[in-house]
Amino acid sequence: MTGRPGTFTLRGRTWDLLPGVPAPPHSRSTDVAMRMLGFGDPLTAPRSGSFLEIGSGTGVIAVSAALAGCDRVVGTDTSPRAVRNTALNAARHGVAGLVRAVEGDFFSGLGADERFSTVYWHSVSVPGPAGYRQAHGHTADPGYAAHRRYLTEAPRWTAPGGVALLHFSDRGDVPGLWNLAESCGRDLRVLRSRRVRDGVGMVEHLLFEITVAAAPVPRRDAAPRTAALPRP
Repeated sequence: MTGRPGTFTLRGRTWDLLPGVPAPPHSRSTDVAMRMLGFGDPLTAPRSGSFLEIGSGTGVIAVSAALAGCDRVVGTDTSPRAVRNTALNAARHGVAGLVRAVEGDFFSGLGADERFSTVYWHSVSVPGPAGYRQAHGHTADPGYAAHRRYLTEAPRWTAPGGVALLHFSDRGDVPGLWNLAESCGRDLRVLRSRRVRDGVGMVEHLLFEITVAAAPVPRRDAAPRTAALPRP
């Protein structure tokens, strides 16, 4: 893109931007994500533990997690350029020893025994046209197949006491997301929300916590279920 900068400034810091990697200055969503995650706010920012970001892009969130005090950070992305961009920004801000950039689709690039205090995905909220490629590094998710995968798998990668987070917006189908979570056996809880002007309209950003839904408790007065006997 002509005139595309090689660096940009966000939240008082300068960041490297490689060609082909989505540019945070073109949207307010990364800045909103920083605020909802509490980076820069001593009351809410993570100060210890591990952090996994799915779809790290330029690495702003992953690097900020390390700068906020997380002692082990992993950023995954399907794009090799995004992986390199994350590593460049980790080096720029002096946290290369804390941030590992991994190429992979969702959790595919991780070790089987890895677990994290926080698992986070700033998702693609737009459903998109049928046949659009489904992956966390792209701009649409037809049928919310990628969301189904994340809702199902993310809690499995949390350490004891950890949280799985999903950043969504009302550019997508919010009621549909709730229904999808229920069908996956997951509960959603809104931790924070922010409504901001982005482009020509207002967008509401939502930070969800994902938990495994509790199994229904059978009623004590319910009749016991018995197997049907075969007909003579």
